[in-house]
Amino acid sequence: MPTIDLNCDMGEGMSTDAAIMPYISSANIACGYHAGNEDTIKKTIALCLKYNVAIGAHPGFADKKNFGRVAIKLSETELYDLFHSQILLVKDIAMKMGALLHHVKPHGALYNMAATDSVYAKIIVKAAKDADANLIFYGLGNSYMIEEAATLHIKAASEVFADRTYQDDGTLTPRSRDNALITDINIAVEQAVQLITGNKVNTVSGKTIPVKADTICVHGDGTHAASFARTIYETLQKENIKIETI
Repeated sequence: MPTIDLNCDMGEGMSTDAAIMPYISSANIACGYHAGNEDTIKKTIALCLKYNVAIGAHPGFADKKNFGRVAIKLSETELYDLFHSQILLVKDIAMKMGALLHHVKPHGALYNMAATDSVYAKIIVKAAKDADANLIFYGLGNSYMIEEAATLHIKAASEVFADRTYQDDGTLTPRSRDNALITDINIAVEQAVQLITGNKVNTVSGKTIPVKADTICVHGDGTHAASFARTIYETLQKENIKIETI
């Protein structure tokens, strides 16, 4: 039976978090820089504990105006401190609530930059390891993030996306393009099943490329996020795909 971790970006100020939580196995919690604050971190961790969902930190650029989705060039020290401090913040809050931090996943523009920039990848993976060597690093499959995690001997999970389109090189279509998001639930479900059971995905140009799927993301900030999560969860169960935390 195929097994997959179903993750979602949470604590970003959306009203759907509580409705989505029963259908996922891992939550990536905004650390207050691109979205959220300490109060939303606490509330999201409480939901994770209620539904037995793995708790993850979701560090991004300190840019709430653009929701962390605009690339920002930082020095190596600035980038390390940005990433490291956000992980420690969520880890500390979780520990005070009697919970453990399970994983870390970069957010938005930082995620995309680290996927294609080996220097950025190395810095944030090292920052994650220094914060907690037991954390699992969630990163785009076949990206520099996964390579650097292997180099630094930190466990990594290759991430795929049910609701995003892919380029021929395996990167995600930039959100600046009209075809970046998959808004048709039927197409998202079909892509999710193909990713998990076939380890492949169709690109925007029509090619089929190989991918590794350890964890699959459904975004929590879409208009129909809750229904997307529920439908994908129910479909995976019907397809005899086991959903569980890594």
